[in-house]
Amino acid sequence: MPCALTQGYTLDCRDSLGGITEVYFIASSDITSTTEASGVITALVKAAGKRFYKYELTKGTSMFTENVASSVQNGTLYFTPELTIILNKLQANTRNEILLLAQNRLVAVAKDNNGKFFMLGKTRSLDLTAGSATSGTAEGDRSGYTLTFAGAEPALAPEVNSAVAAALTTAG
Repeated sequence: MPCALTQGYTLDCRDSLGGITEVYFIASSDITSTTEASGVITALVKAAGKRFYKYELTKGTSMFTENVASSVQNGTLYFTPELTIILNKLQANTRNEILLLAQNRLVAVAKDNNGKFFMLGKTRSLDLTAGSATSGTAEGDRSGYTLTFAGAEPALAPEVNSAVAAALTTAG
């Protein structure tokens, strides 16, 4: 059997949290190479002078999802990552950055509430595919932006080891 299974799955402690706390973006062309071992990014090289930009996220607002897309008839399998982030407060500098995000093919590294980092768009990049800016209606409503990034990848998002994650915002 060419695709032999290698392990089962057992229930673990119930100590996992949902949501993401921050996301880092870089233009996909600014990553010159990555090394992946067993689903974990162990090395990442950025082009000279390039770095990831950190976006801090308000708790309980942002997430990523990866869906399986397959065709039994065609023998194809791929995964569709989708990253949704909320940026509170309508302001010119955020608006201008969103325009730049929309014009680029991106790689994102999302940090979840469990302290783990995951790379989205590693092979084929992410695109800003939907979003909105809203003022809200009542005083307690959100005034800000909702952005959705989507892609199509040959595999689920790899985890990024902590040493690589620590150097994301350092220029290459």
